This record gives sequence, C-alpha cells and structure tokens, in this order.
Amino acid sequence: MISFPLRLWPLVSFAWVAAADLSAVASAKAEPAIIAKARAYVGSEAALNAVKSIHFAGTLVTTNSVDPKAVERATVEIYFQAPEQQRIQATSTKSIEVTALDGYDAWQRQQDAADSTKWQVKLLGADQIKRLRANTWETLGFYRGIERHGGHIEDRGSATMDGIACQKLAFIYAPNIIFYRYLNPATGHLVATETESGTTIREQGELSAGGLRFPKIIVTVTTNNAGQTQTITLTFDKVTVNETLSAKLFTVPALSVK
Repeated sequence: MISFPLRLWPLVSFAWVAAADLSAVASAKAEPAIIAKARAYVGSEAALNAVKSIHFAGTLVTTNSVDPKAVERATVEIYFQAPEQQRIQATSTKSIEVTALDGYDAWQRQQDAADSTKWQVKLLGADQIKRLRANTWETLGFYRGIERHGGHIEDRGSATMDGIACQKLAFIYAPNIIFYRYLNPATGHLVATETESGTTIREQGELSAGGLRFPKIIVTVTTNNAGQTQTITLTFDKVTVNETLSAKLFTVPALSVK
C-alpha cells in the first residue's frame, strides 16, 4: 500500500501525513466530523498546512507464513512531495529497487547491489499509476481533498477493530482502490487501515517532526487466497519535514533494454 516496490504493494498510505495546501478543500460541513478530530490528533492546522514534503528513513523486514525463516531485510528511504510525487527506495544485500511517481509518470528501477552496471528501468502501467497517485494523495491529503482526484468518502458507521469501538470511513478512489480507516471517535487516533483487497495496516510507537506526530513502526499484513500471509514491518529511524527535494528523485530516468 503504500506504494512500495510493486512486489510489496500495497504497503500503507500514510494517512497521518499533512497536505501541502488545504485552503481549497471541500467545505468542512460536507465531511464527517471525525475528520477534523483525526487531523487534530496529528497536529495543528497550521502545522499540517505548512508541510511541503516528508522524508522517512528506516528499515524494512519482510516475512511470510510459508517459510518463517526466509526473512528479507532492507534499508528504506521514502519521499513524498506535494502535489503528486513519491519515491521509495529499498536497498538490500542483493538489490536496490526504486519505485517513483512524478505526476502522471511512474517508473521502477532495479539494480544489482553488487554490480552497478546491472540495472533495468521500466515504466509502470495505467492501473499502477492510479494506485500510486491515490496512495500519494492519501499521504499528503491527510483525510481531506479526495474529491480532487475524483474520489469520495463514505461513512460506514460504527465498527470494532482490535477491541476498540471505532468509526469506519471508506476513502474510495475507484472500485479497486479503497482505503478503510478505523478511527477512535474519542481521540481521532487511527486504530487501523484496511484496503479493498483485505490487507491490514497498523501503526505503533511515535516520532515527532515539524510539529506533527508520526508512527515509529508500521506493520502491514497481506493474506492470499490460499490463506498464506506476508508481513511487512517498517521501522522509521528518522522523519524530516519540508526538506528541499531534488526533481531528479522523481523524474523518469533513461530506460534500459536489458
């Protein structure tokens, strides 16, 4: 969800991240009241509205139920920049994999970690771009502005998640791109997220940057049709807000025919 390298999709849409410019969002009376509370849980409106970019740095660990001993580890750099740019780079002992979005362009680059001459770039298809764009806006929109991308919010009423009575909101970009948010109505805290495919995402711990609260750990669990699960654990060591990001991070690089 999260729009990690495609083999890790979906990771998580970082719904707790602020938008760059929210002055033109839909009228507050048109949205569920809990959205204002959820935003306030993360930070003040001034702090939210001041965000232009977010840079996360940390580690990623992937496990699966088929072979619990087959653990994959990587260092991770994740960038989001308003209005529609995203880059995720995962570096392991075997490979360096980058997935990026630049407006309506998206691409993926894979490189052998031991040999920089062995690499390949490919452009992503329309469906992949749509999901990356939705994920990016979920990150930068912080519960608001989905209408700008042709989507809408549906209040699905009360629901229990992890033993907590929550209010369930559906953020619908397309029939196959939906984020279900379970919010604590008392605090506005995001208890969990589900996607249309059944992937679940939970946050743990806390980091602070730019006057905002970010999770320290994000755990994503995906189950296939055979009942086998894959767990992706992201642990952030650092979050930087409003760093000046180079356009080269997102621009489509030269393509390889390899």
